[in-house]
Amino acid sequence: MIKILTNDGIEKSASEKLKTLGFVVDENHLEKEDLELAVQHIDVLTVRSASKVTKEIIDAAMITGRLKLIIRGGVGIDNIDADHAHKNGIIVANTPNASSASVAEIVIGHMFSMARYIGISNVTMRKGEWNKKQYEGIELAGKTLGLIGSGRIAQETARIANALGMKIIYTNRTGAKECFLNYSYYDLPDLLKKSDFISLHIPFSKGEKPLIGAKELAEMKDGVFIINTARGGIVDEKALLAAIESGKVAGAAIDVFEEEPTTNADLCACSRVSVTPHIGGSTKEAQERIGDEVVAIIGRFFNKEVSNATV
Repeated sequence: MIKILTNDGIEKSASEKLKTLGFVVDENHLEKEDLELAVQHIDVLTVRSASKVTKEIIDAAMITGRLKLIIRGGVGIDNIDADHAHKNGIIVANTPNASSASVAEIVIGHMFSMARYIGISNVTMRKGEWNKKQYEGIELAGKTLGLIGSGRIAQETARIANALGMKIIYTNRTGAKECFLNYSYYDLPDLLKKSDFISLHIPFSKGEKPLIGAKELAEMKDGVFIINTARGGIVDEKALLAAIESGKVAGAAIDVFEEEPTTNADLCACSRVSVTPHIGGSTKEAQERIGDEVVAIIGRFFNKEVSNATV
């Protein structure tokens, strides 16, 4: 029997579909030491962002050589040592389409929250404060949104923001993209100088230098707003908080953190920071799409016919 460990969970209907196809599904969550033992006795490992599939875990799997497929339910695979997996004959896959709309929507939601003081006014009104004059906001229409990255989430964010009347500019590590023909490409320094809002949509591995640190923050337009729903560590949290406190940055929206769960109480307590606990892709619709993509990937890998009725 082919055994699947869904270590970070999977949507219930997807689990049932896998069982219908004849797979054995283990839905327990295992920490590193136990996971190193478990991967010796499974054929497929699925994770989200909570589990880190390290070199040590892959080496443990190679003791028996049974593990053949690792799937990340989400856009990136930076929590998986994919190179080491590939060298050992293990396929690594992800579900890049499933959560794009959900993450793009939370980006836009955070932008409204910052621009119109929606988050903080909810807090202060519950304290009995009526800060009508204090919360004069700005409109998104007519403002420049700078996107760092040009993948599916950035594309969907651009589509929504464009419909709101924003001007879209973008940058990435590989130059101008055909999918962004309607928008202007700039290198990173110029994008930082021109943008009223900056949203990050790039991969990041722990140990890398933050893309946005004190130097980059200093190059930005005064009163800029920054949104990070991509990966914790892309933005230097200490430098960001200092830039907010100095008034250089008008506000920030953070869904991902250098450490999760975050221990950065100062950042979370700052009235000009809109924070959410890494829920960009946490919608019912996204979870269903992720589950369906996982089922389809496993079905194809093991030559199981997955009908439209099943998925």
